[in-house]
Amino acid sequence: MCEKVRIAVLASGGGTNLQALIDAERSGKIQNGEIALVICNRKSAYAAERARLAGIRAEIVTRKECGGQEGFEARMTELFEEENIELIVLAGFLNILTSDFVRRYDHRIVNIHPSLIPAFCGEGFYGIVPHEAALERGVKITGATVHFVNEIADGGEIIAQKAVEVLPGDTPEVLQRRVMEQAEWIILPAAVSMLCDRLTERKN
Repeated sequence: MCEKVRIAVLASGGGTNLQALIDAERSGKIQNGEIALVICNRKSAYAAERARLAGIRAEIVTRKECGGQEGFEARMTELFEEENIELIVLAGFLNILTSDFVRRYDHRIVNIHPSLIPAFCGEGFYGIVPHEAALERGVKITGATVHFVNEIADGGEIIAQKAVEVLPGDTPEVLQRRVMEQAEWIILPAAVSMLCDRLTERKN
């Protein structure tokens, strides 16, 4: 039996998408992948605690402690090599990675974005901002997108999308929660599972 694809998840906040991935792995929805490492770039990130509770190695790596972006990315690369990481998942990771870093892991880094790209995406569109923009624009449908990461913010090849209805009376916070529950927590584990299956096939 082929070894499972080793996954690193990068997160900056509460780690709800990380939890969706952990739950998917435990339930067997992700059969050919295992989360081996979680890296948080904020000491306050609850994602690190979610990892520890699940028995997953968690590391806090900050740009300040690493002397800037170059040292930050070098340290992450060291951790990836230590854990033989093959797939990197950005799950609410609030850091723009350099072109050199992204090219090093070409088609091995995926991101979940809380809108239907190309709407409400790109530099500055993260966290609650895409939901605020969707409500301000008056769209009736929004959603989430899983895509490969390249040198352009939210510009990589789209892997999966799922639409979510915008309802009358929605606040950005209410819409954010609905997008997470009805789109992000569904398509991110499914996309990761599919990519792990593909990587496993290449090994065989």
